[in-house]
Amino acid sequence: MTKNIETQVLIVGGGPVGLTLATDLAQRGISVIVAETRHRGEAPSVKCNHVSSRTMEIFRRLGVSKAMRESGLPADHANDVSYRTTFTGEELSRIHIPSRASRYTDKSGPDGWWPTAEPPHRINQIYLEPVLFAHAEATQGVTILSRTRIDAFTQDEHGVNAKGVDLDSGEEVRIFSQYMIGCDGGRSAVRKAIGAKLSGTDVVGRVQSTYFRAPDLLSRTGNTPAWATFSLNPRRSGNVYAIDGRETFLLHNYLRSDELEFDSVDRDWAIRTILGVGEDFKYEILSKEDWIGRRLVADKFRDRRVFICGDASHLWVPMAGYGMNAGIADAMNLSWQLAARLNGWAEEGVLSAYEAERQPITEQVSRFAMNHAIALQKEREGVPAGIEAPGPAGEAARSVAGRALYDLNVKQYCCAGLNFGYYYDASPLIAYDGEAAPSYAMDQFTPSTAPGCRTPHFWLADGRSLYDAMGPEYTLLRFDATADVRPLQEAAARRGLPLTVLDVRCDEVPDAYRHALVLSRPDQHVAWRGDRAPEDALALVDRVRGCFTDPPDAHAACLGGLKS
Repeated sequence: MTKNIETQVLIVGGGPVGLTLATDLAQRGISVIVAETRHRGEAPSVKCNHVSSRTMEIFRRLGVSKAMRESGLPADHANDVSYRTTFTGEELSRIHIPSRASRYTDKSGPDGWWPTAEPPHRINQIYLEPVLFAHAEATQGVTILSRTRIDAFTQDEHGVNAKGVDLDSGEEVRIFSQYMIGCDGGRSAVRKAIGAKLSGTDVVGRVQSTYFRAPDLLSRTGNTPAWATFSLNPRRSGNVYAIDGRETFLLHNYLRSDELEFDSVDRDWAIRTILGVGEDFKYEILSKEDWIGRRLVADKFRDRRVFICGDASHLWVPMAGYGMNAGIADAMNLSWQLAARLNGWAEEGVLSAYEAERQPITEQVSRFAMNHAIALQKEREGVPAGIEAPGPAGEAARSVAGRALYDLNVKQYCCAGLNFGYYYDASPLIAYDGEAAPSYAMDQFTPSTAPGCRTPHFWLADGRSLYDAMGPEYTLLRFDATADVRPLQEAAARRGLPLTVLDVRCDEVPDAYRHALVLSRPDQHVAWRGDRAPEDALALVDRVRGCFTDPPDAHAACLGGLKS
């Protein structure tokens, strides 16, 4: 028996990236099938622990941020990052991150100033993924085929023919789609099938990681519980993440450079040393989650009608959730472009922007992550011998170490630059005007409307978030009510490009907005700006919808270059 199915987009892999991509595509009117090998409701591994602010903005637009915010750690559990000699030892320093109960109101921490309606959220993937799954499954246009493996595919100018199997019944499954996206993880079969190669640094570090249950661990420490607790001492350094805020934890034992195998160090000894507990302490190992930190990026993200997203296209040190969050950013970049093409208002050229935009960003972020991981490794391997000593000498050593740890790690856990600073500087869809986007660091950025930058967020006079007021596709922000936008409206209507004009009313316009008009893309990046409509509004509309050539009798919409 063979099951034959047709859909507009087939997504291979039902993890956070695939589910987010499916939901966004469906909300844009696209029919989607997600093929996932796991059972429906089967828990993922205990991996990502952090949802970035940028990702929470996406979840807000998809209508799932509230449910996500209500999941994870208990509402009053601190999201702080604590640095101690051991988990139960003396605290060296602490990065304050509010609990989810006070996340919207507590502005006192190092990320309290961020210009967003959605601050970050600390939640493990075992709680995050069921929320995304339920939301995707309830979204009209999404079909999730659990226990379905895609084994092979062919493609031509008409679409993609995928062949797979129902893992429970053994029934053959054939799926015809117009486009296919591999969200199938670091060992991606789709990546291999399209001939994409990973390159970079194969081993940044090895981590012996253990998911365990210990009901009485929190009672052994006099410190306020934290979301993440780093243990630094000369014997063994590691990190412990609170998973349920009560009795389950994920412990990372960072192996030293000369410890080349996961069993180079006795696991039980390492756990007890990092926790600072004796032989009387009882715990239960729930799973072993050992991993190798890498910095690898694929040399291409696309082969004609087949794309790759997330870990399928880049692998790096899994710290601060960069991998998952970057993967979701990939998905949102590709989603609106695919939907624009399938909905008929964009040309085929719109799809060329995905690799041109996302590949350089993943290279940048992967280097940030790798360099920070190397700096952390030096800190762990250079812990001063007197850090646990009693008296003034020990206090001085702990004070110096605490300040250094705070300064180094606040960049990682409160990484404003990685959330809001990255920009697209070589995109075929963006009308650049000669002003370079401001540089950014892991924790620093300058809001800007230079084309390619994130559209700077602010609150409108009526209390709404700017992003909540913007349209689902292109939005023209008008800061001067006298500016004539009819040429752009008429050009958009002629080409069928969905365009919302938003007259901005706010108490104080942010300094980043120096132009009367700013055109924002569906993914909240600036496509164009000016003080009046461009001389050739039709050329601008054609650029942002991916029309770059002018062949005879082919799409009369394509009129050539953009006039400034």
